[in-house]
Amino acid sequence: MGIRKYILQDWHANLVNPTKGKYIVVLFRIAQLIVRHKATKIIFFWYLLFYRITIEWFMCVELSWKTSIGPNFQLWHGTGLVIHPNTIIGSNCSVRQCTTIGVKQDAEGAYSGQAPVLGDFVDVGCNSVIIGNIRIEDHVSIGAGSVVVKSIARNSVAVGNPARIIRSSENLN
Repeated sequence: MGIRKYILQDWHANLVNPTKGKYIVVLFRIAQLIVRHKATKIIFFWYLLFYRITIEWFMCVELSWKTSIGPNFQLWHGTGLVIHPNTIIGSNCSVRQCTTIGVKQDAEGAYSGQAPVLGDFVDVGCNSVIIGNIRIEDHVSIGAGSVVVKSIARNSVAVGNPARIIRSSENLN
C-alpha cells in the first residue's frame, strides 16, 4: 500500500462524517507511518510532538500511534476519547465520543496491561467503556453508555451496565 493510500485509507468511510474525527484519523495514520522507522522518528519528531499536543491536549483524544487499527475506521465527533495503546481494533469499526477502551484496574490498584481486542465491523456507541482482557467479536454493536467487562460473541447487540447481550444472531450482518 502506498503512503497516500495508507494515510487516506479511512477517508472514504468518513465522507459523511462532518466532524473533526476524520481529520484526527488522518493525523493518526501519518503518525503511525512516522514511527515505523527510527530515521523517520528522528526527522519528524516535531510532527509527533504536534500530534500529541494537538490531538491529546487540545482535542482531548488519547489515540496513541501504537494502537493497531484496521482500515475504514470511523471516529465520530472526536472528543473525550481514550483508547489504550495496546488495544487492537479490526477493520470497518466505528467509535463515538466519550468512549474509553482500555485496561482494567484490580482491587489493589494495579493495571492488567491487557487491552481489549475489537473484531471487524464493531460499532461502539457514545459514552461506552470497554475494559480488560476481553474480545469483542465481529459484527457487534455496543449501545451508548454500556460498560463492557466480558467478551461478546459475534453478531450480537450489547447494552447496559454491565453490558448484556440483548440480541444475538448469525444473520445480524
